Amino acid sequence: MRVRMTGLAGAAAVAALLVGAAPASAAPGDASAYGARLHVTLLGSPAVTAEPFAAADANGRGQNTFAGVDLTGILKTGVINASASRDENSGGVHSRASTADVRLDLLAKATGKISAELVEADCAATQKGLTGKAKLVGVDLGKLGRVDADPAPNTKLDVQLAGVKIAEVVFNEQIRNNDGSLTVNAIHIRLLQGVLGSIGTGDVIISSATCGPAGLPIPMASGAGLWIGLGLLGAAAAPAAAVALRRRASLNAA
Repeated sequence: MRVRMTGLAGAAAVAALLVGAAPASAAPGDASAYGARLHVTLLGSPAVTAEPFAAADANGRGQNTFAGVDLTGILKTGVINASASRDENSGGVHSRASTADVRLDLLAKATGKISAELVEADCAATQKGLTGKAKLVGVDLGKLGRVDADPAPNTKLDVQLAGVKIAEVVFNEQIRNNDGSLTVNAIHIRLLQGVLGSIGTGDVIISSATCGPAGLPIPMASGAGLWIGLGLLGAAAAPAAAVALRRRASLNAA
């Protein structure tokens, strides 16, 4: 009887180890996205702060839509769509934000009005790593210059007024975060503080997606991971069960 109880106790210990380890070792990655966010203070005007529009998150609202932003003298957009998802089987995550009919009046004094038919940011994390990209459709940068429809990561154009740099615009900005995730900002405008001729300070981000790193490929607590866990449990318990049977057979023979 003692031997049989020992075998069951060993099996229970292995089971507890598997179940207890599952949440920590199989936690998947995260992903999020939004269409626009800004915090600017223009000269002679109060600060304007707008929280992320159409925010989506793989752990909450996976898809979100916003009818459009209308901030006079700063930014106007059409429909914003954002999505963030996680594949529980592979551990991969994906996020995307798209902002339609963008019109940026913030820099009009220096560049004229900047506009785009569509501004997209895309981010994906798999077991192979993280990738991100931005796509710009129908972009008109006025006096600022030109940029490709698929700009290279961290493409930057300087904004000057009367020969003085007052801002910079980054296209396909890619930021590697300390937690291992990747953030892709399709357009990021930075107003430079404390420069002669400055129109103000702050940041405007249009279409942002963050993802990764990917989680473990198979959650231990469900699906295929559960069958793997049960298989490991059986393999661990088998030697103890075999010893118990041999000892029982010896006792019966005696």
